[in-house]
Amino acid sequence: MIIKQYFELNELQVRQFEQFYQKITFWNEKINLVSRKDIPHLWTRHILHSAMIAKIISFAPNTKILDVGTGGGFPGIPLAILFPDCNFTLVDSITKKINAVQDIVQSLGLRNVKVQVIRAEHIQEKFDFVVSRAVAQLPQFYAWVYQKIDLNSKNTLKNGILYLKGGKIQNEVEQLALPVTVYSLAHFADDEFFSTKYLVHVPVVK
Repeated sequence: MIIKQYFELNELQVRQFEQFYQKITFWNEKINLVSRKDIPHLWTRHILHSAMIAKIISFAPNTKILDVGTGGGFPGIPLAILFPDCNFTLVDSITKKINAVQDIVQSLGLRNVKVQVIRAEHIQEKFDFVVSRAVAQLPQFYAWVYQKIDLNSKNTLKNGILYLKGGKIQNEVEQLALPVTVYSLAHFADDEFFSTKYLVHVPVVK
């Protein structure tokens, strides 16, 4: 389990990550939660990739996090395992994916997670952070979710968007014209997969 090389986990967290891996593998035979060709790389390209957000920020207790376009529960479920004192809402517009995620959440006993079939634009609640894995171009994603972010920050990073993105991102970042910070995940993981992977922090602006 590669994630143990990067994070100190207790017994419950180790068991939950193992169950998560098994459940994703099980459900992916029925519906396309992740690319079939990625299943041999599930630990690195999906589970560890999602967890890498925790290398940049350690969420304070009771932080509220929205995962938009969660798909198979990424990055929300790995983060919920790492931060059991925080509250996660995982949303996707595809019902069959949310049904699978609901089963996974219940199987893992994640009481800090709720899931919902809804488009991001229709969410009424406010959150400290919105997380996602490149479901759209960054300017478009910002337009969808910036009004869902609480202005009052209590973490080391200002409330905002934490966006996992790969490849060339400079143009998207420049389009936002906001005080964006880009973190290279290659600084935190030595696997070649992370050489072109980034976490983009877009703070909410009052």
